Amino acid sequence: MKIAIDAMGGDHAPKAQVAGTLAAVRAFEDLEVTLVGDEEKINPHLASHERITVMHTTSVIENDETPTQAVRRKKDSSMVLAVKEVRENRADASISAGNTGALMSAGLLQVGRIEGLERPALAPMLPTVDGEGFLLLDVGANIDARAAHLFQYGIMGDVYMRRVKNRKQPKVGLLNIGSEEGKGNELSKQAFEQMQGADFTFIGNVEARDVLNGVCDVVVCDGFSGNILLKSIEGTAETLFSILKTELSSTMKNKMAAAALRPSFKGIKQKLSYSHYGGAGLFGLKAPVVKAHGSSDHTAFFHAIRQARQMVSEDVANVIAADLQKQRRE
Repeated sequence: MKIAIDAMGGDHAPKAQVAGTLAAVRAFEDLEVTLVGDEEKINPHLASHERITVMHTTSVIENDETPTQAVRRKKDSSMVLAVKEVRENRADASISAGNTGALMSAGLLQVGRIEGLERPALAPMLPTVDGEGFLLLDVGANIDARAAHLFQYGIMGDVYMRRVKNRKQPKVGLLNIGSEEGKGNELSKQAFEQMQGADFTFIGNVEARDVLNGVCDVVVCDGFSGNILLKSIEGTAETLFSILKTELSSTMKNKMAAAALRPSFKGIKQKLSYSHYGGAGLFGLKAPVVKAHGSSDHTAFFHAIRQARQMVSEDVANVIAADLQKQRRE
């Protein structure tokens, strides 16, 4: 199995990508990785390994560049070349922590959408109190959506949770302002009606306050609402730990208590950290393209690689395509 990685995207490039890749090839004997980026910056971090190769380029798409224009203008950039490896069948999946919009554009232009899919979705795994996590889609691939799009998100989320996360009968919920049937705007009402007749297990509307409690395995929403929910969860977690850190270092007594509770705090932080959940899959493309968090460290990249590898192993893209075709026939 071969994975192409944009080694120059993200806050900690290329050190994090290289370290994560080294850990991954040690963990998975069937894995080969192509790191795409500047050799002079990559090589100081890279121990020689027979299953890691470097594709040299100095061109990089920056976060402040206009996505579609950057992809078309910088065809030799590390991101575009990594995705192109998938199109040319030299890689089975690609990963980048760079410009999200540019990666979406590159994925659509280079890899292409699954036949019958109207809109792809950007979908990260987010933490729950039981440590199992839930899949949220969409978080920004499409700001405006139709009910048919949300219905297809439900299909894709169900496939992913069954094939990659081994949930036998994933529960799919529709994000809304109330759990009762009939709540929400016209989009929510139409999507609710469509999902009631789905093959996946639809549990109805779910509220934002319940998603971290594990009320369902898949949360479906439009990209605007999903991005707000995602940023709210990330911001709340960061603020909570900042408050705890300040409070627990305010007095000697608190410092002593904090020292005793340090292992527990470490466990809590790990549960809430995105780094152990992999990246956000760009669902609906013909092959796996994974968006790693911009501030991903080596651990986050390891798990993003693990995620991409499993998506390839479980043939997620083709299973999604088959499920979509089945729904169209019905």
